[in-house]
Amino acid sequence: MSDILGLVASIAICFVAAGIGGFATSRSLRDWYLTLPKPAWNPPNRVFGPVWTVLYGAMAIAAWLVWRVRDERDVSVALAWFGVQLALNVLWSVVFFGLRQPAGGVLVIVLLWVAILATIIAFAPLSLPAALLLVPYLLWVTFASLLNAAIARRVIAPHRR
Repeated sequence: MSDILGLVASIAICFVAAGIGGFATSRSLRDWYLTLPKPAWNPPNRVFGPVWTVLYGAMAIAAWLVWRVRDERDVSVALAWFGVQLALNVLWSVVFFGLRQPAGGVLVIVLLWVAILATIIAFAPLSLPAALLLVPYLLWVTFASLLNAAIARRVIAPHRR
């Protein structure tokens, strides 16, 4: 029963974070984001929701797998890294979409990328499946970082496309 409650808690935490980020995002999607100069390789908007849903689900399962290793003292460090990356994930949505600051988003997403990598490294000795579940997330954030940087560059120097 404890494991089931842990899984439910992990899913709830991740999807509350997703909801907060989604709220910040939704306020800018229909107007501001549409007007941003984006590169040709920007995916259609309809791709982002399903991708993030899968990634948040994988994040929740990964955190739960590590939490289940409760006896190990490194669990608290690994889960602290997970919390840091989750907070930075939300912060990126707030900065990029909520505050409409693509350049600020670049700074936050770089920190997010580092925190995800640190989380994977911390998870690996405790649960290799948990670490591997975060690899697609790291790859997606790598892509999102490049996209964010391309948008920020176009906003800052619009004549250099």
